[in-house]
Amino acid sequence: MVQLSASPPQTPPPADTTALKHWLDTLSQRIIKGDRLKKTEALTLTQIDGQDNILLLCEAADRIRQACCGNVVDLCSIINVKSGNCSENCQFCSQSVHHQGENSPIYGLKSSEEILAQAKAAEAAGAKRFCLVSQGRGPKYNSPQSGEFEKILETVRQITTETNIKPCCALGEVTLEQAEELKKAGVTRYNHNLEASENYYQSIVSTHSWGDRVETVKNLKKAGIQACTGGIMGMGETWEDRVDLAISLRELEVDSVPINLLNPREGTPLGHLPKLDVFEALKAIAIFRFLLPEQILRYAGGREAVMGELQSLGLKSGINAMLIGHYLTTLGQPPENDHAMLESLGLQGGEAPIPGEYQTQTQKKAH
Repeated sequence: MVQLSASPPQTPPPADTTALKHWLDTLSQRIIKGDRLKKTEALTLTQIDGQDNILLLCEAADRIRQACCGNVVDLCSIINVKSGNCSENCQFCSQSVHHQGENSPIYGLKSSEEILAQAKAAEAAGAKRFCLVSQGRGPKYNSPQSGEFEKILETVRQITTETNIKPCCALGEVTLEQAEELKKAGVTRYNHNLEASENYYQSIVSTHSWGDRVETVKNLKKAGIQACTGGIMGMGETWEDRVDLAISLRELEVDSVPINLLNPREGTPLGHLPKLDVFEALKAIAIFRFLLPEQILRYAGGREAVMGELQSLGLKSGINAMLIGHYLTTLGQPPENDHAMLESLGLQGGEAPIPGEYQTQTQKKAH
C-alpha cells in the first residue's frame, strides 16, 4: 500500500453557483468516461459548503452512480452470531471487553438452526445477501480446539443448500487458507472494514493495526472472495482522512464499500461525540462516489439514526446498496419501509453489479 502524502496545495471550487454546477458536470463526465480523481481534486470537493452547493455535489454524484452502476440497489441483512467480550479496543464499538457499552448483548456462538431461521427471514424480507458477523480479532487467532470456524463453515453450507440467499461473513482476520475454506463453503463476499484512514487508525484502535486489516482484504481477494470493505464517518477524523480512506479502498480494488455513520454508543470512548450533520454525511457519500465510481456504496450502520427523515437523499447522492433489518447492537427500520422508499425514488431492490459488471452488461445490450 502506498503511503499517502500530506495534504497537497488545493485550489478552491468555483464560488458562483452556475460555475460550480458546470465544474461538477465536467468533473463527473470525466469520471464516467473512465478518468479517476487525484487526491488534490477530491480535497477540492471537500471545500464545497452550504446546503445548496452540497446538493449540487450530490446530484453530480448521482449521475455517476446511474452511469456506472445503474438503478439496482443492493439489499443485504446481517446477524450478530456472537456478541460481546471482544478482545479488541475499537473506540466506537460497544462490544469491546475494554469498554462494554450499555445494553450491549453478550452471548456465545448462535446455533446453526437459529442462524438459518434468520437467513430465511432475511430472504423473505427481500435481502439478497445475509452476513454472519462475529466479534473478536478473527479465526486467524482462534484456538483450533474451539471449533467455531468449522461450525460457521457448516452453517454457511446449510444456508446455501436451504435458501437462495447468498451467505457472506464478517469474522475478523483470516489467513489465505481460511479464506479459501470460506470460498469452498459458499462465501462469495466478506466484510472486513478498514474503518478509518491509515493515518487516523491508531487513534481509534491500538490492539491491532491498519496493516493487519489490509492483509486480510488481500487474502480474501487472492481466494476469489469479493471484499466488502469500508469505514465509519464521524469519529473525529478530518476530511483528508476520509479522502485517504476512499483512495486506499480504490487502490485495494474492493467491490463493496459500507459507509457507516457513527451512532455514538454510551459507555464507549466515542460515546460523547455528536452525530454527524446530515449534509456533512451527504457530502461524504458524494465524495466517496466521485472517488469510487464503480464500487457498490452501501448505507450501513447509523443510517436511520443520523439521516432520519432525509435518508432517501443518500440514495440520490451516490449510494446504491443498503442494509435492511436490524444492525449488530441497534435496531433498524422495518424492511417494508425501505422497499417503499426505493419505489418512491424509482429504484429497484436486488443485487447491484460489482465494479466493471454494469458497463459490460450495457455494452452487450448495445450490440
